[in-house]
Amino acid sequence: MKLDIPPGAFAGYIFDLDGTLVDTMPLHFRAWDAAMRRAGLKAPLDEELFYSLGGVPTRRVAELIAQHYQLTVDTEAIFHHKEALFTELQADAQLIGPVVDFARRVAQTHPVAIASGGPRFIVQRSLELAGLAPLFKVVISADDVAHGKPAPDMFLLAASRMEVPAAACLVFEDAEPGMRAAEAAGMKWVRVPSRRAGGQR
Repeated sequence: MKLDIPPGAFAGYIFDLDGTLVDTMPLHFRAWDAAMRRAGLKAPLDEELFYSLGGVPTRRVAELIAQHYQLTVDTEAIFHHKEALFTELQADAQLIGPVVDFARRVAQTHPVAIASGGPRFIVQRSLELAGLAPLFKVVISADDVAHGKPAPDMFLLAASRMEVPAAACLVFEDAEPGMRAAEAAGMKWVRVPSRRAGGQR
């Protein structure tokens, strides 16, 4: 994987987590597929639909999938079931080497932050299992903002916590909602190629 880093001097770096630093997206897909089937989905979950919602907070993903399939669901029940299923799979996730290497390198000289659409307990556990928790002093989750990606709130809060101007931050993202959020925050971004379940990066 080659990361296309834009030119310029950046004062802080913000990283999405799932699909950007840790290759958890195929695991999330498996958990969502099982959770939605239990909620009434009669066919396999559409993979393209799932990946188009990367970075969107979990409860909102449940709402959007239900709307797509015209299902009436208990969003809160799906949220808890899906996250419980994902927790069982979490330890199987692999690091995305080039992005992790870059993060470790810039963290020696610049502030770095996580901005993830997952709930805080899942984000923290992913970081701990991946051995990345000590690297990131600033961790923003869906629990910290009123509006998740594609709204800019997560990235603006991360910049504020790092004490870095928003325009001086560089964002690493694998999904369209996160890139739109970075642009809305006035930040440049780097696309991390995502991997579909069973596919290759």
